[in-house]
Amino acid sequence: MSRAISTLFVVASIIAFSCENEPGEGGRASIQGRVFVHVIACEDTLDSSYGVDEEVYIIAGDDPSHFDRVRTGPDGTFWFPYLRKGKYEIYGLSEPTACDNPFGQLIPVSVFVEIEERKDEIVTSDIVITQRP
Repeated sequence: MSRAISTLFVVASIIAFSCENEPGEGGRASIQGRVFVHVIACEDTLDSSYGVDEEVYIIAGDDPSHFDRVRTGPDGTFWFPYLRKGKYEIYGLSEPTACDNPFGQLIPVSVFVEIEERKDEIVTSDIVITQRP
């Protein structure tokens, strides 16, 4: 009986340590960046600044939907901590700016990053979105 339990433990350990974790939560890496907002009316820029309280989403790997959402801080900064190695898409939502399309759908504006090391701290380029006044 003891030998069977030992064998089972060894097999379970091999399986657990040989599995590669998918991208997503549960790691020690992080991704951060900033959202920059242009306020535009009929293609004329009225104001530009880093966006406060803007929603930013993250998609892991080939997953079709986001697994987390955060809001930017007072300086437009967002942060996704505790991530594993893998490819990620980070995006914010931009409004269409043409006056002839006042009710158009929001447009995702994405940056793509890859975490290659367990403790990577990735800083993305700015996510630049537009809003109407």
